[in-house]
Amino acid sequence: MKKILLATGGGDCPGLNAVIRAISKAARRKGGWEVWGSIEAFNGIMAEPPEIVKLNRRRVAGIHVKGGTIIKTTNKGNPCDYPVQLPDDTWTTEDRSEILIQKISDHGFDAVVNIGGDGSQKISLALFQKGLNIIGVPKTIDNDLSATDLTFGFSTAVQIATDSFDKLVTTAESHDRVMIMEVMGRDAGWIALHTAIAGGAEICLIPEIPYKVDNILKRIHKRYRKGKGFVNIVVAEGACEEHGTIVGEKAHDIGDKHIKLGGVANYLRAALEEKGCPAQIRTTILGHVQRGGTPIAFDRILATAMGIKAFEMIENGEFGKMVTYKNNQIESVELSEAVKSYKVLSKDDYLIKTARSLGISFGD
Repeated sequence: MKKILLATGGGDCPGLNAVIRAISKAARRKGGWEVWGSIEAFNGIMAEPPEIVKLNRRRVAGIHVKGGTIIKTTNKGNPCDYPVQLPDDTWTTEDRSEILIQKISDHGFDAVVNIGGDGSQKISLALFQKGLNIIGVPKTIDNDLSATDLTFGFSTAVQIATDSFDKLVTTAESHDRVMIMEVMGRDAGWIALHTAIAGGAEICLIPEIPYKVDNILKRIHKRYRKGKGFVNIVVAEGACEEHGTIVGEKAHDIGDKHIKLGGVANYLRAALEEKGCPAQIRTTILGHVQRGGTPIAFDRILATAMGIKAFEMIENGEFGKMVTYKNNQIESVELSEAVKSYKVLSKDDYLIKTARSLGISFGD
């Protein structure tokens, strides 16, 4: 009996369970395969005793409609930079990738599927270069992997953000207020831009286009006549003022080296108030609500198709590659190509042009 190990790493994302279910069902229907899950990314297989679960029919039944991941996830388990506590209770990191590969071999796994974003796929590449039979499946609500047109979870995050934005529009209008809604996306503005266009925002601030507070204030003034009016602003968490810096702080958790973005909406509110914005300003930071809940139909389908493709690649021995969605087709690309560049919005992107034609200001 051949065995596949699945791992979900990084932030959770709508559609992860659909991938797990698809791989498990495809393997069962083919026969001769077992599928197991490593709890909390590769931490599960590294643990003593190992925390791995068999993904049988009962365990994966109906999970495609559920958010999150049934095998848990973490962004603190990079085997190439693994957190280790020293005898004096201080922490360091060391490369334990060879130990991980040996453990995977010792448990009889023939292939590994690593489901994750940019950071996870860089880990996939490093493990493949050391001889592991591994395949990547792209996952992120940020849609920032350049090798694929879309990542599952992104469309659900946009839908959640748009639903929230729609509610803020009516309360902004009722109170003649400026509403600032902060969305996720890290260093890419995909969620913010899609939400702004779908929701009809007046202003959209994204990392790719630094903003000027004075330009935002001018736009607000245009929307108000005799003290009456309202403005709805969408701001990406990674957006920053011209010549400024992003708003965030270093993570405090051992093994997590990410900068925790968040708070730019409140920063912008303070800046506008300091410059004498005449309207009342309120902020909403959506945060992790964008990651949770039931994936929309599109993401369930995309994630399922990617899972099926991953199993086909395992059967064909196409290791060292990542599943992609290109031109409405499920394809694959070398992992080295998949992580070569970070996907951000170009200033001549058709959606940037669409937004500008609608009169949406980017504060530039």
